[in-house]
Amino acid sequence: MALFFVIVVAVGYFISYYYNNPAILVIAVIFSMVMNIASYWYSDKISLSMAHAVPADRNAQPELFRAAENLAITAGLPLPRLFVINDPAPNAFATGRNKEHAAVAVTSGLLGMMDKNELSGVLAHELSHIGNRDTLLQTVVVVLVGFIAIMANIFMRTSLFGGGNRSRRSGNGEGEAGAIIAVVGIIFVILSPIIAQLIQLAISRKREFLADTDGALLTRYPEGLASALDKISSYGRPMTTANNATAHLYISNPFGAASTKGIAKLFMTHPPVEERIAILRGMDVGA
Repeated sequence: MALFFVIVVAVGYFISYYYNNPAILVIAVIFSMVMNIASYWYSDKISLSMAHAVPADRNAQPELFRAAENLAITAGLPLPRLFVINDPAPNAFATGRNKEHAAVAVTSGLLGMMDKNELSGVLAHELSHIGNRDTLLQTVVVVLVGFIAIMANIFMRTSLFGGGNRSRRSGNGEGEAGAIIAVVGIIFVILSPIIAQLIQLAISRKREFLADTDGALLTRYPEGLASALDKISSYGRPMTTANNATAHLYISNPFGAASTKGIAKLFMTHPPVEERIAILRGMDVGA
């Protein structure tokens, strides 16, 4: 999180230097704070709306409520609001700024495909995200990545149309130094959204591993989650409601299987399913 804010300030500083306008840096920092606050309060509503999730019905999905209630008691968490996404692809995600305002959404495909142990494994994974505050972390990270991309995009567009380069208004010595700074800054602004995106994806993958482990410890049955992940990955087809903005929230990539080799692994929202299953099946949770 500290690194993200450093990138925001650095990009804002360069753009303010380039246009010789310190107010740009102040606006950038204030705007990023406002976006963070807004995402903190409304992240769950936005995520659920984008997924077309509707509140679950206790009469129609009794097993979902029963499993969630048992696991919430075991984890010492309030029962999150439960939602269902009408989608044949098996998947699920958790959202919300804290455990008191959390929600878990599962697809109709997941409810129809999983047995009791597998459903418990998936729900335990999502409850672990809530307990670890991953839902808040991922939301703030997404906002910061988006803000950095917006800043870089605005700068590139304005500079293409003759933005005021500070070096053009300086003497020869200062102008040469300003030109060097401008070139370095432009490269940084171009690369900063990519760097920020890679950081976001690395955080997402790390938190998935942690939620897998904590979920398995919660149920004391790692095979339930391992089997669920195997079924989810075997389905193969993308969700009809898949969205790039919320893809990292799901227990598995909602766009289906992706390449797990070479540099492609850096751009994955989730760790390779094979690695996750191998770790789960190698766990010893004791009696």
